[in-house]
Amino acid sequence: MSYLFAVTLLWAFSFSLIGVYLAGQVDAWFSVLIRIALATLIFLPFLKLKHMSKPLAFKLMLIGALQLGIMYGFYYHSFLFLSVPEVLLFTVMTPLYITLLNDALNKHFNPVFFIVAFIAVMGAITIRYENLNNNFIIGLLLVQGANISFAIGQVTYKRLMANNQLDEKTVFGWFFIGALIVATICYALFGNASKLPSTSTQWGVLIYLGIVASGLGYFMWNRGATLVNVGTLAVMNNLLIPAGIIVNVVIWNKNADILRLSIGAGIMLTALLINHHFNKTAIK
Repeated sequence: MSYLFAVTLLWAFSFSLIGVYLAGQVDAWFSVLIRIALATLIFLPFLKLKHMSKPLAFKLMLIGALQLGIMYGFYYHSFLFLSVPEVLLFTVMTPLYITLLNDALNKHFNPVFFIVAFIAVMGAITIRYENLNNNFIIGLLLVQGANISFAIGQVTYKRLMANNQLDEKTVFGWFFIGALIVATICYALFGNASKLPSTSTQWGVLIYLGIVASGLGYFMWNRGATLVNVGTLAVMNNLLIPAGIIVNVVIWNKNADILRLSIGAGIMLTALLINHHFNKTAIK
């Protein structure tokens, strides 16, 4: 679980860096393309083409294309129909998709994982709830597309690694190659070449996000996903929310409801403790 906590802290800073230095200033598709391209470059030297079967490489590319590439496609387009608070609110369904997908693949309903995920969702909603307008149906569906894509990527990667003895750093490049193909196509179709980075700060943020947040971050997150049960993975997906808000408030002094943040974070930590308790009981 240490991998997931480390990436939670890492990505908590990433949210604010994007919001302060990139959002509305740099074309979103270009940002995505650069981040994924830099992340791909990190893992390309580790690829061992002769020791990797084509079916496994293709599966990893599909997972990367879905979890990162297609997910971003849904996510960024949702902002055309929703306000930022609405997008944030609708992302809290990811843990439920993770647990339900895993149960569907196992052909078995695990009530503990579902309860843990549901508690985590309640904690996130406590933090993110805002009044909604009447024009959010399309946006809601787009965000759910992003949530489902991210959930499927995590669950399928976890299962793929469990069924194959692989050195993850030597195969993870395929994950980013799949995402890079999607990002390249999306930038070619939807990108705005007039909104490229114009300052050294923007380029610096993009390089950091590409190498550290995307490159090391997604590798560590997916690695962590293989080491925990599905209940813990579901909770950690929403623990990113309070972590990101805390960093934003402390460093960038954004307005936040501290009481609601504390209550929501407490609810999610309770879910994590419940999952830990049931997991220890199952082991005994």
